[in-house]
Amino acid sequence: MKKGLMILFASLVFVLAGCSGGDENTIQFWTPLTGEDGAYMDELVDAFNETEPEFEVEHVVTSDMYTKMYTVLNSGNGIPDLSIIHADRVTSFVKQGLIEPMTGIMEAQPELNTENYLAEAWEAGNVEGTQYTVPLDIHSNAMYYNKDLLAKYGVEHWLDDNVVTFDEMLSLQGQLEEGQYVLNDALAGWVVLAQIQNLGGDIQQDGAPAVNTPEMEQAIGAIKELADAGLMTPYGEDGYLMFQSGNVLFSTDGTWSSTGHGQVEGLNFGVTNIYAFEPTTFHNRASSHLFAMLEKEERTDEKEQVIGDFLEFIRQNSLKWAEAGQIVASTEVIESPEYDEYMQSFFTSTPEQEESLHIYTYEHYPYVAEAIDTYVGDLIHGEMDLQQGLEEMQKFVDDKVAEGSLDIENAETEETTEE
Repeated sequence: MKKGLMILFASLVFVLAGCSGGDENTIQFWTPLTGEDGAYMDELVDAFNETEPEFEVEHVVTSDMYTKMYTVLNSGNGIPDLSIIHADRVTSFVKQGLIEPMTGIMEAQPELNTENYLAEAWEAGNVEGTQYTVPLDIHSNAMYYNKDLLAKYGVEHWLDDNVVTFDEMLSLQGQLEEGQYVLNDALAGWVVLAQIQNLGGDIQQDGAPAVNTPEMEQAIGAIKELADAGLMTPYGEDGYLMFQSGNVLFSTDGTWSSTGHGQVEGLNFGVTNIYAFEPTTFHNRASSHLFAMLEKEERTDEKEQVIGDFLEFIRQNSLKWAEAGQIVASTEVIESPEYDEYMQSFFTSTPEQEESLHIYTYEHYPYVAEAIDTYVGDLIHGEMDLQQGLEEMQKFVDDKVAEGSLDIENAETEETTEE
């Protein structure tokens, strides 16, 4: 009996400790960085802690971060002092009163301002004139190319303007060696979202999600034409690995993938923009990791002071973050000669390139992205009628909005995976 009571007591202590939000003498910092990027963030946190701040930062990585956020916000216990959230969550969090403005942090650290960050990343955290976040990066869709295959097929000139067009790719129909392809379908949903911008469309109309649109039909239809022409890697096969094996000219994955491609011996590759209809209009679907403070009454002024110190430290020292393949948001870092050594520096090399990075901040974007990702493979590869698919996608999004599952009242929120 005594043993059972001891076990019960130990369990209660564990639960209470888990609900306390961590040691009161540390700043608990939640992120969704479950890949190699989490290790790079660990290094940045360790470097900051070596400066001997009043409170050390404790980096906590979790794969279901948004679900846990809604859970602790619902209960009022275990709320972290600082978090990283994605750009598409900001508007929803603000409307529900879940995050605090960065006003006090910015007043204490005047270098945390719009002039010192990429505009697209900074503006992603601004809602109706109030700044709720400080950006860490922009992570974008990117198109890697195999230099040897471009030379083999005599199409190196496609990159003269840094934009490969649909028509250029279609010109190789019937000319490829068996087992080789012009492109894969990596991050196909992101590619579709880039085309929506290229076509002047949007994913919402008067505040309501708009998926079944002429622009969506044209975007998916154009990509389907590439697949129908036999230029895209077969459905269900890993086109990412096929690119790494040297059998695909273009891979439409992410800026962070440069680290993985770089580890493949003999892969002679470069990076450019996602393909487009014409070279004068091009976009790369992007998002941003943003530092945010969830609503928490127990967060002291002293902790906020250290949080500001930490964000300023990151602003000055985030060259390490470039090693994760991310487009660093700090202009001080991206303007340094050292940053030019990283492949993703291509996307900030000119004002036009910076403007190509499009971050969706629409409140219901997570639902739209989920719908596109759910259906796009079947639509591109002809497994479903295009018009039927668009109708089902629209219903999918409308049903999600009606359920209101991004609301704090429902803690079983689906997490949006960015990378």
